[in-house]
Amino acid sequence: MTDSSALDPEDRKIVTLARSARARNGVPEGAAVRDETGRTYVAGTVELTSLRLSALQTAVAMAVASGAKSLEAAAVVSEAEAVADADRAAVRDLGGPGTPVLLAGLDGVVRQTVTAG
Repeated sequence: MTDSSALDPEDRKIVTLARSARARNGVPEGAAVRDETGRTYVAGTVELTSLRLSALQTAVAMAVASGAKSLEAAAVVSEAEAVADADRAAVRDLGGPGTPVLLAGLDGVVRQTVTAG
């Protein structure tokens, strides 16, 4: 478990945004990513009959669609115990293998930080 007060303020911001997206939209997960310019992209889980994306995959797709060239960091708020391989791959595709991915519980406390690698 990571002390959230010890997080960089920009990382704390994306965790807060991810938590808000989850709560606001009533979805299983919320996610936020920060691009190379400091812009943030926030998303929730997408579950349609023909399309299923995790919150983190959706946030990465939003960043790409908005012209982001790379990612500085990503955060996901979930009940999951680990960041899914598919989520790490999406972050790695845009941000590279060293991009940090923060996993926070529903309370916003960061439980794990991994790299996209």
